[in-house]
Amino acid sequence: MEAESEPYVRLATLRTLHRVVADLNAARSLAGTLQAVVEGAVHGLGFDAAAVSLVRPDGDLVVAAVWELEESPMGGPSVLLGQVGSRESWDRLLGVSDHWGTLRFLPYDRGWAVASDIPRWIGDSPLPVYANDWHPADGLLAPMYSAGGDLLGVLSVDRPRSGKRPGAWTREALEMFSLQASIAIGNARLRAEMQRALARLEKEQQALRASEESFRQAFEYAPSGMAITELHGAGRGQLTRVNDALCRLLGRPRAVLRQQSFADLVHPEDRALLERTSAESGRAELRLSRRDGGYQWVCLRNSIVADAAEGPSFLLTHVEDIEDRKRHEFQLAHRASHDALTGLPNGAELKARLARRLCALPQRVGAAAGPAEAAYPPPPYGYPADSYSAHAAHDGLEGADPYAAQVHGYGLPDGGPPPGLGPGYGEHVHAVVPADHGPGGEVWSAPFRSGGAAAADKGLAVLFCDLDGFKSINDRFGHNAGDAVLVEVARRLSQAVRDGDTVARLGGDEFVVLADGIGREEAKDLAHRLRNAIIPPMRIDGRAMRVGVSLGIGWAGCGMSIEEVLHTADERMYDEKRARGGAVRGARGERSHRRAG
Repeated sequence: MEAESEPYVRLATLRTLHRVVADLNAARSLAGTLQAVVEGAVHGLGFDAAAVSLVRPDGDLVVAAVWELEESPMGGPSVLLGQVGSRESWDRLLGVSDHWGTLRFLPYDRGWAVASDIPRWIGDSPLPVYANDWHPADGLLAPMYSAGGDLLGVLSVDRPRSGKRPGAWTREALEMFSLQASIAIGNARLRAEMQRALARLEKEQQALRASEESFRQAFEYAPSGMAITELHGAGRGQLTRVNDALCRLLGRPRAVLRQQSFADLVHPEDRALLERTSAESGRAELRLSRRDGGYQWVCLRNSIVADAAEGPSFLLTHVEDIEDRKRHEFQLAHRASHDALTGLPNGAELKARLARRLCALPQRVGAAAGPAEAAYPPPPYGYPADSYSAHAAHDGLEGADPYAAQVHGYGLPDGGPPPGLGPGYGEHVHAVVPADHGPGGEVWSAPFRSGGAAAADKGLAVLFCDLDGFKSINDRFGHNAGDAVLVEVARRLSQAVRDGDTVARLGGDEFVVLADGIGREEAKDLAHRLRNAIIPPMRIDGRAMRVGVSLGIGWAGCGMSIEEVLHTADERMYDEKRARGGAVRGARGERSHRRAG
């Protein structure tokens, strides 16, 4: 019977061990798994108490589960729950214990190795009588490791019900159980991490769905236009999504807009600005075409929407209607640059147009005299003469079109413009005073600033017009009639000039005409047309009124100041007035006062 009892005990223990391992694997949480571990050690392995100390993320061990077969009147090991021991103390304890395979046994006489910060409970079991009896201060520990060899925790068991220190079979059973427990704890931790990750993912997805819905509503119901543009692939630049406000603004259905790009809609003059704005992800004010064929002023604000992994994904464009503001700005600009009575450019605008046409450096081109008679001004101070070449005369190229040869020829070694010239210097067409040909075709040298030199055949003419007899109309019929005369004169002058010429009201009854690319004879013909346009009587308030005009033709050339250009034309006008016997005002102050009016 004694020989048959051992196999029977072992078989019963295996059955119990199988059941408790099944309970381990059936646990659905980490807490349930830990509780199954301590209960399995008590019910399946024959101990009265068990505890699991679990490794925390900071490395220390905390008592996470305890179980006792019968609760002690003093509270038992359950008082240890939540207590923490340092990893260093646990490592030292495991190191000084006896190695029973993977188990660690700490006999009672080695209790000095237990550090004070390690949670410990000593029961009230009787003291041992024989050497193999279990002492209340003995400790049997089963370290549990992950598949990678990291410590997961320590299973501590106490008070074997046999009263003896565990034999080989119980030790082996405890080793197998602790191995299964470590696997179960690892799986439980993995499940917990997966559940937390799934919870985070679900939360993120909910936030993403809420964000997408918020974006969709903000996009669709925005009071101003919104569009999404592709940045990559075959559909690069194409509008993939537009809102109703943009469709209403441009008068185009959504399906049509989604087949186009902003490059298809932008005004040709604004295309370069659009390309720069798209590349820089910035802001631009430009015109987009409407369905009715007109153009709408809008403000585009681009924002690149990027993915953290894939980089820029698409371009979000906010399209704001600024038609009213632009109209107001144009009106203000027009008022500042145009005469309120006649609608013609005023004196400030006239000077601005002259300034855009002229540069600060003079150039003299001998068109008919050949290269031997071509004269060039000295280079500005500080620039080498060999790098400051005036090639506009096309030296040695007689018979070339002198007007076409007036491209500015001054250059610096680094390719930059000389002082006084702006960014558009490379395309600047030099303004040169035209040559004055004599009866036999000889070139009469025209004065050019302080020196005399031959000039080209075409240039920028400045025709100064002063009305004769206007003061008497003003005095006799009143200012309203005088204003009506000025308006009619402005209309007639505008009809008599060429396309592209400028007619400006300098002030009072003085007008100026700018005619570019014109020869001396053509300028005289233009002056004749202007005179013939003004002389016919005009019907004002049922009365026939007539004014004359004195005309002076001046010429503008690069290197001349604006004041010098207008003064020259003014003097030519007064020369004609004297020659025709007209009244000449002697005081310049009176003339300035009349212009200011």
